[in-house]
Amino acid sequence: MKAIIILPTFNEAENLPKIVEAIMAHQNPRFNLLIVDDASPDGTGKIADQAVAQFPGQIEVLHRTKRRGLASAYIEGFKIALKNGADAIGQMDSDFSHNPDKLPEMLAALEDADIAIGSRYTAGGSVDVDWPIWRKFLSAFGNFYARTILRLPTKDITTGFRMWRRETLAAMPLDQIVSSGYIFLVEMVYVAHKLGYRIAEVPIYFADRKWGESKMNIKIQLEAAVRVWQAKFTHRNLGK
Repeated sequence: MKAIIILPTFNEAENLPKIVEAIMAHQNPRFNLLIVDDASPDGTGKIADQAVAQFPGQIEVLHRTKRRGLASAYIEGFKIALKNGADAIGQMDSDFSHNPDKLPEMLAALEDADIAIGSRYTAGGSVDVDWPIWRKFLSAFGNFYARTILRLPTKDITTGFRMWRRETLAAMPLDQIVSSGYIFLVEMVYVAHKLGYRIAEVPIYFADRKWGESKMNIKIQLEAAVRVWQAKFTHRNLGK
């Protein structure tokens, strides 16, 4: 099975070499990488090119000319991975908040599911023990809020750690996805659920980043809270 993992990057020069090494360390199964860099001013794109030379045939880089956002990076990456013959397509952060050692388990979960999600809120999942109480509350509440509005049984719909079957992702209406930021992650789960796809939750420990700066802030979270309703309205009739 050919599995391609998509890594969207913006200013991840400190993290990228380490995360690439960690993913490439897995040889059974073996993973390919598609790095989508949005013209990072810190030189992430050059580091990505060095990774291509270090692991020939396993890594591809998509250099974009400006910062266009998470949703755009993933959707463009999905289309390239499908074109390149991927049997499974993964998505994850580049900052070690998602443990690369969970990738084989995520891939194996596709034997009985259409999408495997790295879940912080299913049994066995957790978040960084050093997070302050307010951050743990905000994360859990934001997930509960979106889940409730969209009436989703999946416990963690805001996670960005996922693995898709080729057939599932190819049938998703990617050109109809309306979100441009982190709410894209919620919208994709909602659409998959409306289309009747089986979603498996693999418990993960979500660690805080060790290097670089987080892209998440309160403005992004407030915008996501509003755009949940946009996703619900846009796709409410799917699957009927």
